[in-house]
Amino acid sequence: MTHHSHTNAAIYIHGCGFHSAMGQQHESIHQCLTSGVNPVMMTAGTVLNNGRSTVVGRVTEVLPQITHANPHYHTRNNQLAWSALQPLLPLIERAKQRYGAERIAVVVGSSTSGIADGEVAFTQYLKNDEFPEGYHYYRQELANLNDFVADIFGVSGPSYTVSTACSSSGRVYLSARNLLRAGLADAVIVGGCDTLCQLTLNGFNGLEALSSELCRPFEALRSGINIGEAAAFTLLSLERDDSDTPLQLLGAGDSSDAHHISAPEPEGKGALEAMQKALADAGLTPADVGYINAHGTATALNDAMESKAIARLFGNRVPVSSTKPLTGHTLGAASATEAAICWHLLQYQLPLPKQALSGEIGADIADIQLVTDSCPLAKPVILSNSFAFGGNNISLIFGYPND
Repeated sequence: MTHHSHTNAAIYIHGCGFHSAMGQQHESIHQCLTSGVNPVMMTAGTVLNNGRSTVVGRVTEVLPQITHANPHYHTRNNQLAWSALQPLLPLIERAKQRYGAERIAVVVGSSTSGIADGEVAFTQYLKNDEFPEGYHYYRQELANLNDFVADIFGVSGPSYTVSTACSSSGRVYLSARNLLRAGLADAVIVGGCDTLCQLTLNGFNGLEALSSELCRPFEALRSGINIGEAAAFTLLSLERDDSDTPLQLLGAGDSSDAHHISAPEPEGKGALEAMQKALADAGLTPADVGYINAHGTATALNDAMESKAIARLFGNRVPVSSTKPLTGHTLGAASATEAAICWHLLQYQLPLPKQALSGEIGADIADIQLVTDSCPLAKPVILSNSFAFGGNNISLIFGYPND
């Protein structure tokens, strides 16, 4: 059977499974997005190694047990992933029947994998001089996530985890697009999952990047990020399914400015390049975009540079907001988290998420149109940014085609 490449074929998005601090049910997700407030994010309850407390975007629902025979899949990270994958079960079964299991790929993003389980095991090792019975390092290897997803659905196409820090689960959309257009797969399960662990919490605290209060993107008094956990997945293919809306990945752009190991390029050159490439890939102009979901981490450097890049390309004509105060920064799952938010906004025609400002906008923030009042999405096209350590930048454009 020959599989042809489709260089510019449309990429259709089927379904979306999403679980974050906003909850898992559509009602709670929509309530948070519409109000601009998530009560789960209100308390600084997590104590760090140095005794300081910080706000985290913790998933509060009970997670499903994993029944797979491989004991090394039984991590909290995979439990969170499995909870978000449930809505895709019928879609993936249908894709298997249509294309065959070997034509379905899995490309997911993560930066923590099962590290939280590793921390528990290592604590026991320090105490007892041995790891818990049956513990294996594979639980925290990055490939554990894609292996788990491929095994649980019984698919055998190309399968891997991308780990480029906070742009990991955005890069998976580019990888999936390339696999589909090159004829290497007929459908791709994409997404990402990261769970809270001491490594990232204390690591970001060591970088002086954590806020001890709710994060405040684009504000003068912003003082850093809140770390969250989330899982979000969707199924991509080149074929439109009659039973769902023709929502598409319209464009994707990336750049690597490699400016500094942890600080972004201050003028936003890499961010600008990623957004320009995404627009070019989509065949769109800045005037076609209805909303920008900013990376908006609430660190001093990120928000200043991102606002400059947006202002240079879009001026102050396109509404912008960051949804990080609703979910926390979900690190390797951040892009997939925000792709899922874009899916909900487009699918349910929700009003744009407000930037619930508690203070003044920063003097270092360029002139962009922050969403401070509830307003509808005027054009069904959303651009979503994710920027990572080392200047690894991703911009994705989701929406409905013009036809």
